[in-house]
Amino acid sequence: MDRVEFIDKLQHALAGGLNSSGVAENVRYYREYIDVEIRKGRSEEEVLASLGDPRLLAKSIIEANKRAGLNEGTNRNYDEETQDDVYAGKEGTGSAVRVPGWLIILILIVVFLLIIGVIFSLISVLAPIIIPVLIVVLLVNFFRSRN
Repeated sequence: MDRVEFIDKLQHALAGGLNSSGVAENVRYYREYIDVEIRKGRSEEEVLASLGDPRLLAKSIIEANKRAGLNEGTNRNYDEETQDDVYAGKEGTGSAVRVPGWLIILILIVVFLLIIGVIFSLISVLAPIIIPVLIVVLLVNFFRSRN
């Protein structure tokens, strides 16, 4: 098996268990690893033999990602997406960011406190105007009702 066949088998095996960015990242890593090892003087056959079966390697990568909670799900359209990304010059872009639940709660608390702060600031600024106006209105109503 040569490097192209190894990478192709690895790519297809990973596509069954990782999202497109996970597949692209791992394929890119192993392409670079093989190139670096060959530049160090090892033969292609020796490097590929040390990596083992690409399907077993893919299975290990998928299991490790599942344990880490990363790249869950399958990607049946990997070939079309990565080819489109490569032609468009945006390989490896578009990964989603996952925000932890505690951070969302913290942000909501901060926003709530900011809103409360703005409301009380407005009240403290407007109180010197509103209170005398209310007193005058109440006094006028009181004296009108007595007549």
